Amino acid sequence: MTSHIPSSSHVPSKAGTGGYSYATLDPAPVGISFEFFAFPSYFTNVTATNQCLSNWKDLTGVWPPIRIGGTTQDRASFDASSSAYVVYSVPSPADAPSTLTFGPKFMTLAGTYPGSVVVGLNRGKNNIDNTIAAAKVAVTEVKNLLAIELGNEPEYYKNDGQPIAAGTWTPATDAASQISWNIRVGRALGKTNIIQAGNWNDAPPKWGAAELIAQENATAEQYVRHYAHHNYPGGTVQKLQSHAQIASNIHTLFDADVAAARAVGKEYVLGETNSVSGGGAASVSPTFGAALWTLDYTLRAVSSNISRVYFHHGTVGNCQYCFWGRYSMGAPYHGATAAVALLAGARTVAALDAGSTATNYAAYASFDAQGRPLRALLYNSDYYAGSGARSSQRFTLTGLGAVLGGGGGGSVRAKRLTASSALARVDRGDRILFGGQYWENGTCLVAGEETFETVDVVDGQATFDVKATEALLVYLQ
Repeated sequence: MTSHIPSSSHVPSKAGTGGYSYATLDPAPVGISFEFFAFPSYFTNVTATNQCLSNWKDLTGVWPPIRIGGTTQDRASFDASSSAYVVYSVPSPADAPSTLTFGPKFMTLAGTYPGSVVVGLNRGKNNIDNTIAAAKVAVTEVKNLLAIELGNEPEYYKNDGQPIAAGTWTPATDAASQISWNIRVGRALGKTNIIQAGNWNDAPPKWGAAELIAQENATAEQYVRHYAHHNYPGGTVQKLQSHAQIASNIHTLFDADVAAARAVGKEYVLGETNSVSGGGAASVSPTFGAALWTLDYTLRAVSSNISRVYFHHGTVGNCQYCFWGRYSMGAPYHGATAAVALLAGARTVAALDAGSTATNYAAYASFDAQGRPLRALLYNSDYYAGSGARSSQRFTLTGLGAVLGGGGGGSVRAKRLTASSALARVDRGDRILFGGQYWENGTCLVAGEETFETVDVVDGQATFDVKATEALLVYLQ
């Protein structure tokens, strides 16, 4: 059945018009974060890694950005004499190490990646000389180094027993610590605009860029390239995929921080994020609903002036939210790829819906360097668990006469992102399709025949039916 709630969006013929809020896009806004100790394994033991990243490069022409960091970066010490990527011992391969060392070879491996790289280093142990030694190797070896991150989620240092947090440890003392380290490391490297600052997980404004920026002066600020925050919204599949919840999450938590960063001329990124913290939840993170969350969350973030979104990948083989690993593809990779496809080659993006926390229906449009509309994305986040009637939402895109030319007629093509239900999972044999295609387990090679739907444009408008728990990518060029 079709919902009786109308969803109509006007597609402007030129970016910057129509009363929408437009965000300038990074050339590759969708990235991957790799847990520090696991990074070498992803690039030397997991076949899918390079292929999955290459798939996005083929869409955009730009390798996706990566970040190397996480909890284990603050457990890791640099050993200049080590010939190994990393050295650690764990009771089970599913565990993360409580302490580890890494050698120069770690940075050499990071330097082989052709896209931009953020490297996270240890601040928790309060050994700045060791961190500076590692940072110098990173600058030398990682040719595409974008930034260095000094410490991961410092708000937890006190509970983790990290030496730097001995005594008083508050947002103010952490900010003072960050400022001091940023200046000292930047000076040691002889580089400005080199630090990814912030990197908290606890919510702003208590822990956030605005609070840190308020304590910085021009000397400190010159070393900061951009500010970062982490985010794991969690919840049930139904809550996670809800557009209303996604919009609320992004705007409530991050709008003020983004504005504070932009006010001092800096970017703001989600430096580590995914569906549910701690590697994900088995009942939530591998599902198609989480794939749709990945899609809508990415688009809501970038349309809100968050420059890049880095989806975290943890312990290989023990990671419910990972897009890929040693075996099955993760459902969220399909949603992320649909987001990449909307944004590929675009200069700006705008949310065409009101961004209201009261609606489950979303619409976005991307625009090329000349301001012309490239594509639109329609999302119906009504929840469908696989039983009973599956409702459908009717979306109407207007203004297409000016977009397409030819007097308001013609047609457009579309690709559908769909699965049998919100709970569909690749690792349980379910098929998730984006335009009739999917990605093979183990290799991340594309399979299936690419399928487009054709929709007529009449009097400058086109109507699309999008089922509950589904999305549609519409090509306007």
